[in-house]
Amino acid sequence: MSIRVVVADDQELVRSGFSMILEAQQDIEVVAEAGDGAEAVAAVVRHTPDVVLLDIRMPGMDGLEAARRVCAQSSCKVVMLTTFDLDEYVYEALYAGASGFLLKDVRRDDLVHAVRVVAAGDSLLAPTVTRRLVADIVRTRRAKAAVEPTPQRLEVLTGREEETLRLLARGLSNAEIATTLFVSEHTVKTHVSNVLSKLGLRDRVQAVICAYETGLVTPGAS
Repeated sequence: MSIRVVVADDQELVRSGFSMILEAQQDIEVVAEAGDGAEAVAAVVRHTPDVVLLDIRMPGMDGLEAARRVCAQSSCKVVMLTTFDLDEYVYEALYAGASGFLLKDVRRDDLVHAVRVVAAGDSLLAPTVTRRLVADIVRTRRAKAAVEPTPQRLEVLTGREEETLRLLARGLSNAEIATTLFVSEHTVKTHVSNVLSKLGLRDRVQAVICAYETGLVTPGAS
């Protein structure tokens, strides 16, 4: 089956360019385009895509608000697009529930790869970048709210599932986790799926955030 995608950007040339690149792939279908956040949310409701590409800066409803609504209302994966490589946008995108973050000058192959990776349920940010950003987010949140870790949330996990979450949060790929735990990649995928399901998480990015918030992994830990 094809990966169904909605492309949302207020610049028609950018929007059509991304759509043409994705449509050229045999396994990807662009089911709709949108010029603002409201149109993007409506398109997701109407077409139930697997992935939506959302420009952060759009008139009316911006991409971040659209991402919040899409993530709250559907299982569609969100990839944020921006011209600016600024951490605060990454923070807000992660808070909104996004699974990926791309600059608009992304290479053709990287754009296609991003859609495939996110559609498969993985996070798009490089593991080391994700780990750094999430550690900063959790550190800031705890400092502001004086929130203590809540390890009780992890009691629903088996020992092996908890260890999988710990390794995932430290930036290891499925193959690396499999090597560390002396199991197959298929087994790791099962563990990751169980972790997401039991903890009510959308994807690996949220799993990393959860690992830090519960104190399973602490900022600065290797």
